[in-house]
Amino acid sequence: MKARQAREEVTGENGRPAVVSDLNLADLLDRYTAPGVLWRQEEGGKIRCVACGHRCLLAPGRRGICKVRIHRDGQLRVPFGYVAGVASDPIEKKPFFHVLPGTDALTFGMLGCDFHCSYCQNWVTSQALRDPAARAPIQVVSPEQLVAAAVRAGARSIISSYNEPLITAEWAVAVFQRAWEHGFLCGFVSNGNATPEALDYLQPWIRCYKVDLKTFDDRRYRSLGGTLAHVLETIRQVHARGVWLEVVTLVVPGWNDSDAELRDIARFLVSVSPDIPWHVTAFHPDYQMTEPRATTASDLIRAAEIGAGEGLRYVYAGNLPGRVGPWEDTRCPSCGYTVVARIGYVVTRYDLTTHGACRQCGARLPGLWHQQEIHLVPTGWRQPRQVVL
Repeated sequence: MKARQAREEVTGENGRPAVVSDLNLADLLDRYTAPGVLWRQEEGGKIRCVACGHRCLLAPGRRGICKVRIHRDGQLRVPFGYVAGVASDPIEKKPFFHVLPGTDALTFGMLGCDFHCSYCQNWVTSQALRDPAARAPIQVVSPEQLVAAAVRAGARSIISSYNEPLITAEWAVAVFQRAWEHGFLCGFVSNGNATPEALDYLQPWIRCYKVDLKTFDDRRYRSLGGTLAHVLETIRQVHARGVWLEVVTLVVPGWNDSDAELRDIARFLVSVSPDIPWHVTAFHPDYQMTEPRATTASDLIRAAEIGAGEGLRYVYAGNLPGRVGPWEDTRCPSCGYTVVARIGYVVTRYDLTTHGACRQCGARLPGLWHQQEIHLVPTGWRQPRQVVL
């Protein structure tokens, strides 16, 4: 394979990122690693990575399926000490609708993924070392710098996302440990290909976890690089651990949008808990999947109605602001009152008590709500704010 080049950004004399070299991407990323936690020794000098459901068995010098975790010098080296993307934007964009509505989240990510989804919208970072066209600059940073940036941005939470955070879990925990000291809520935005070991490692530091449930067909899941069973078990285990869980399904016309498949997804979620928010979101042709048409508002409304019809209490239609009727809002399942009104990522009304109860009827809604009275002033849709570290 032809060597790929990548820009490396480090802190220069003026305290700002400075481009200093062009290196082979693999060599560059290997410079920014640390000894991992999520692995165990196996026979024959091999080691087993347990960060994701692939559980890669690695001989010395070999990389995992993710391409960024490597067996070197008798230990697993894992990504550490850089970001390939960081921004402050509404937490609704993650999407989390039952987590501190109307606030901003500082979101950071690295490079690499254990899946290879053909429609990935973050493929420039997720498919690094797998696709020759996937390249993005990295910026060297410390956990303290990321937390300081979140403070300056006025964020209330810090979220690991953009690439698959399971394969960079040790770095995320290092950031979250500093974030907790400053009172930030921390969370994961993940494909859900987790292991019990990874969830045990993350549980002390995260309060919310978003899982992409991409399809209910194992054959299609395998075409993306995963298995349906692993993702379903992650959903069960995250919920059982008491971490706040929201689930997203990107509705792709002709691929996973049949009534039967959407109904199967909804029924599974209800079997775990009818209180799990299910987001059905709009696909647009991207990366290597350019033939299916874009998802329409009517497609999303149909999916949302199926979810509600199967007993899910909180179903949301996303990515088409203002075009999906009430499916952007949070309504009290007891009396029907709209407790959180939204247009896209903008919260236009928040009407829950400090105990997360509906002001109309007093019923409590599940979620991580504001613990003090707030008065939101809608500011309209805005671009994510790039963060200066």
